[in-house]
Amino acid sequence: MAIAVGDSIPAVKVMEATAEGPKELDTGAFFAGRRVVLFGVPGAFTPTCSAKHLPGFLEHHDAITAKGVDAIACMAVNDAFVMKAWGKEQGALGKITMIADGSAAFTKAMGLELDLTARGLGIRCQRFALIAKDGKVTHIAIEAPGAFEVSSAEAVLAAL
Repeated sequence: MAIAVGDSIPAVKVMEATAEGPKELDTGAFFAGRRVVLFGVPGAFTPTCSAKHLPGFLEHHDAITAKGVDAIACMAVNDAFVMKAWGKEQGALGKITMIADGSAAFTKAMGLELDLTARGLGIRCQRFALIAKDGKVTHIAIEAPGAFEVSSAEAVLAAL
């Protein structure tokens, strides 16, 4: 079952892609005591993710943080090196926390896994966006397969 409004963000160890290299990140600590927007994508460097999803959050970064958001994070079932390269290419490093969920542990803990094995991609994350306050989900929008509507930066702004 997918994570829902009112649920706590699971505490899982993942990796954060930084300009200095991979750094361990505890999701429980990351979400504690602040308001965070987290969006998940099926994969770094994939068409919709690279052309629309991440760029939208970069474009609306200031408007989102002006609404009282302390951090914006992007996650994918990719390793920290891929997430760093993607973040660098997109100009996201230092603005958006790039979360590498390489083994899909965080994705599975939230019930948001997507089996794309038949397409050669293995287990990935569904496309989604959520807002959490002090580790509790206050809003979540999960896309239908192949869609990009409810998890956009514009949709998140409207939900804030």
